Amino acid sequence: MEEGLSDAFTKDGSLDRHGNPAIRRRTGGWKSAILLLANQGLSTLAFAGVEVNMVLFSKSVLRQTNAEAANSFSTLMGTTYLFSLVGAVLTDSFLGRYLTCVIFQGVLAVGLVSLSLSTYILLLKPQGCGKIGEFCDPKSSSELAIFYISIYLAALGNGAPEPALVTFGADQFDEEDPKEKKSKSSFFAYFYVALNLGCLFSETVLVYIENMGNWVLGFFISTCCGIVGLILLLSGSLRYRHFKRSDNPISRFSQVFVAAMRKMKLELPSNGEGLYEVCGREGESNGMKRIHHTNGFKFLDQAAIITPMDTKLQSKGQSPNPWHLCTITQVEEIKCVLRLLPIWFCTILSSVIFIQMLSLFVEQGAAMETTISSFHIPPASMTAFDIISTSCFIILYDKLVVPIFAKATKRDPKPPSELQRIGIGLFIGIVAMIFAGIVEQYRLKFATTSGKEKSSLSIFWQVPQYVLVGVSEAFVYVAQMEFFASEMPEGLKSIGMGLSMSSSAIGSYICSMLLTVITEITSKNGKKGWVPPNLNEGHLDRFFFLSAALTALNLGVYLVCAKRYEHVLIEKLEGGDETEVIA
Repeated sequence: MEEGLSDAFTKDGSLDRHGNPAIRRRTGGWKSAILLLANQGLSTLAFAGVEVNMVLFSKSVLRQTNAEAANSFSTLMGTTYLFSLVGAVLTDSFLGRYLTCVIFQGVLAVGLVSLSLSTYILLLKPQGCGKIGEFCDPKSSSELAIFYISIYLAALGNGAPEPALVTFGADQFDEEDPKEKKSKSSFFAYFYVALNLGCLFSETVLVYIENMGNWVLGFFISTCCGIVGLILLLSGSLRYRHFKRSDNPISRFSQVFVAAMRKMKLELPSNGEGLYEVCGREGESNGMKRIHHTNGFKFLDQAAIITPMDTKLQSKGQSPNPWHLCTITQVEEIKCVLRLLPIWFCTILSSVIFIQMLSLFVEQGAAMETTISSFHIPPASMTAFDIISTSCFIILYDKLVVPIFAKATKRDPKPPSELQRIGIGLFIGIVAMIFAGIVEQYRLKFATTSGKEKSSLSIFWQVPQYVLVGVSEAFVYVAQMEFFASEMPEGLKSIGMGLSMSSSAIGSYICSMLLTVITEITSKNGKKGWVPPNLNEGHLDRFFFLSAALTALNLGVYLVCAKRYEHVLIEKLEGGDETEVIA
């Protein structure tokens, strides 16, 4: 009887909307997760419908040059991903995952409405402008200000809730139940598929609509999708599973550093014996699971040394001052983040490749032959090959890729680890950039001599580089999400996902900075530079080869960091006081 009652509730500590233990059959599972996946697809479609063609919008409507448009795009994408980290901190510190998703997706809807109206009323002048080669009138400072406020509101609404959404989706599965644990692992892959399917519609249908100069129609379709996505999110409110929010992570981190500094002169006990930790259930009362002590970053262990003053307070039944004494778990939380930083840093350059696909690949495609018979192929729609390859690869991964990997390595059919998959993805990204450089060399051979930015080389020569980038994404980003989610404690999972996504932000800024520096250096003494307004007069191929070389150097550093990485050890309680250590 007690066993049956126990099976009726989840075992991972998840709660229903009233704060009571979640009943398995009435909450969570795929019924809730599918709503979140649909929400992710629609919200991605909404924002991608705006950002994917932003390079051409900047050139045609805002009258920016190639380099300016690519930099504007990189900055927008970087800020979007940086908002992910901001949203993650707010999630784990104040709002919780559900409220973060609802509030910021509301902000996305407001930004999209504002962008649609400002484009219709202010930006498309004279009427009919905005098509490829048909420029609009120069914009005033106030018109540009309204545009940038609108687009960055949409970026905030898209970026900030994303770490909370993926973590909230994973929360719908009980990791203590073998069947649901497997579904939880699958959710990360399907989340990325949903993201890509949302992009697919934007980068084919909406891109075609916008390339014809129908920017307002495209933006209003994006707005409607954003609003429908928000409604779907709200419709599952009664079924969602939640986790108790832990203490403010910023305060917890600060307490460890302050306590460690205060005790720098004290001698550490050997092997971490005698360091402070709360007992089982007491530690779980604030939503935290105990983390086993590790030997790295020993200077932080000073924060958990018990002094006579701490002992005196405990003997009186008083809680220790958290700015003077911290638990081993609290110390290990910081160690988890510090260990992830080298891996996080090495994934940044993979984001540089992805940003180039969305900006420089599009500009390269616009300078190629884009017509088949009388049909014009929007250059930005070529990213559909990236999306299709990514989604197909993820779906076929377990049935096709893993068996091939097992056969090649002559080992049991065990899939590559997350760290191995990231390394494979980085290597494929290098190959993609080399291929893009070779295509650019051929494009220049067939370039017109009339002074126009055109080449007779077909845009379909770009297909392999888009496919390679897609496969690279499937390896890197899905593995990165799984890795950061598994290596972060429960109270920091949103921050872990935000940190994972923020690598794309830094990558965007690096891409923008790299492009600016290269343009400045290569355009001295009256030279056109590598990325001039007319690509036929430049050497975009050299920029692609430089990106490949930097990524190869980054891969070497990554292999060293991955080999030295020490996995986190988290204590899991199942049914009673028995513990299971997972790595």
